[in-house]
Amino acid sequence: MKDRPQGITERSIARALDTGWGLGGWTLAYAPVGAGSYHWLASSGDGGSGERRFVTVDDLDDKGWLGRTRPEVFAGLRVAMDAAVALRRTGLGFVAAPEPGQAGQAVAPLGDRHAVAVFPFLDGAPSEWGQPLSAPDRDDLTAMLASLHQTAPAALHRTDPAAVRLPRVEPGLSWRGDLETALTGLGQPWTAGPYAEPARALLAGAAPQIRRHLDRLDRETTRLAAADVVITHGEPHPGNVMRTADGLTLIDWDTVGLAPPERDLWMVATETGDELRRYTELTGRPVDPAALDFYRLRWALDDLSCFIRDLRAPHQPTPGTEDAWINLQATLSDLARLPA
Repeated sequence: MKDRPQGITERSIARALDTGWGLGGWTLAYAPVGAGSYHWLASSGDGGSGERRFVTVDDLDDKGWLGRTRPEVFAGLRVAMDAAVALRRTGLGFVAAPEPGQAGQAVAPLGDRHAVAVFPFLDGAPSEWGQPLSAPDRDDLTAMLASLHQTAPAALHRTDPAAVRLPRVEPGLSWRGDLETALTGLGQPWTAGPYAEPARALLAGAAPQIRRHLDRLDRETTRLAAADVVITHGEPHPGNVMRTADGLTLIDWDTVGLAPPERDLWMVATETGDELRRYTELTGRPVDPAALDFYRLRWALDDLSCFIRDLRAPHQPTPGTEDAWINLQATLSDLARLPA
């Protein structure tokens, strides 16, 4: 995230680190990296020396897949972070889990709109969204997903029956209402900011195809609602993969949930089909091609609804809104290549 969160100061973060994790007096440096969360590097020494942690701050208004209200989103985020901690404790060393605080919490409130979590600092080389992984890394990631999908949900609460109960991830769009509202409002200019009207013009040109995509998504949603589910990460794309001295690590577990395995697998599959054959060898589970197509389409439509929501809302020309505009154009190009 290139823009800093509104209403959050480093003083308030430092206070949360002190009271929640006992990290009093640590210095903070903003890290404009990644997407979906805000990040800081925390250090116990002056000038970046000493112990380090990676601190994330999440906007509870920007995680629609976790709920519709801030309390619902915070509760969902806590379940997800607790699940990451539990998964790592089951022996899945590739899970980049947060550090529980002094009261055992994996995430803590930061005001009424944000939440904060603390992670170990990973010294490694991150991959980037849109850049394909090497063949060895794809093979490792496929094996990691096979291990994750074979982990029984009951394993997350063996030591504490009330600890973690992952929800089933609904296959629908997180911001479907925002997209539908935008599609019905194409006849009037959008005036909320500099990218609003260009976004309207782009969406208007693609609207018939978007409607066909939504109809197809609805048909497949009904079928997948009865499918068997496993523990899925949700976004195992290259941007959430890091290579460290200990091997490949999978980060950003706020999308973890129960779903068909294809929710993860479409992101590692290549045209060769090698990854899917390897997955079936490891798990004995065949892959559903229609479900792969569904989750590929759902991802693009979810991105579309998110970018449209942001650009229809009041905004200024910032690095964040510029990224939303660029990504909107790329997403519509991706959708144009998918069968409707």
